[in-house]
Amino acid sequence: MTGIVVKSTGSWYLVREPGTGQLHRCRLRGKFKNKGLKVSNPLAVGDQVEFTVEEQTEGAGVIHHIEPRRNYIIRRSVHKAEHAHIVAANLDQALLVVTLVSPATSFGFIDRFLVTAEAYSIPVTLIFNKTDLYDADLSDYQDQILKMYQRTGYPGLRCSAHSGEGIAEVDALLDGKVSLLSGHSGVGKSTLINVLVPDLDIKTAEISEFSDKGVHTTTFAEMLEVRPGTYLIDTPGIKELGLVDIPPDQLAHFFPEMRALLNQCRYHNCQHVHEPDCAVREAVEKGKIALPRYDSYVSMLTNDDNRH
Repeated sequence: MTGIVVKSTGSWYLVREPGTGQLHRCRLRGKFKNKGLKVSNPLAVGDQVEFTVEEQTEGAGVIHHIEPRRNYIIRRSVHKAEHAHIVAANLDQALLVVTLVSPATSFGFIDRFLVTAEAYSIPVTLIFNKTDLYDADLSDYQDQILKMYQRTGYPGLRCSAHSGEGIAEVDALLDGKVSLLSGHSGVGKSTLINVLVPDLDIKTAEISEFSDKGVHTTTFAEMLEVRPGTYLIDTPGIKELGLVDIPPDQLAHFFPEMRALLNQCRYHNCQHVHEPDCAVREAVEKGKIALPRYDSYVSMLTNDDNRH
């Protein structure tokens, strides 16, 4: 039988049959865990698999084959330094929820996510949540950030799960697609999902006053059915996003505004930091490439930035 992994708890996987929608609690046949893959999770939500239902264990099954992934979002494993963790696979798009307050999302985190998605050709829309908390100055600043990313090719929406601003637009974005909803803990993903899919009633938590960091409310990734044919993958909040398998000499390829200038530098292997006649640095000086984006690029290149 074939199915799609809709929930992963690390040792058991919930698999949905595409036709009937029936769910099966499955385990992974052991050999998949010993293939030398440098990932902490052999299976991810969104994976297409073949499985066999075991008659002796009512409705449970064994996964014996994983179909090749069309794409995926990957990050450094929190627990295993040399391993990566696949957040979700086979996506039509990703929605990155960001906030300017309570907690504030850094440019470094946003740009690392965008680079990771760019590497696998996954379209991203930035969802600027909690706009009901913004004063006039913060609202103007948020509009500037939104326009900066729009000029780079990344659309964005103002949104508030509490006031209702942007909710209809987000819902329209989801229609007929498999979408990943990601972002820091505490940016309001679960609250947003509760508004988009009211009957799910996902548990939410208050922001920790001690650290102003989010409290994890989603423990495992899960694919939620918004309506027939429309799916949303909810994930645990990401506190740190480390790049995986992107060589330094290829990093600029995943910044669209830099990629457009790659053949215009004096040196073919220009890394756009201190080389003479660099078209990228010239574009930064002229304001054609936003300075925060360039700063993110340099920090990723030298691996000395704050990833949070």
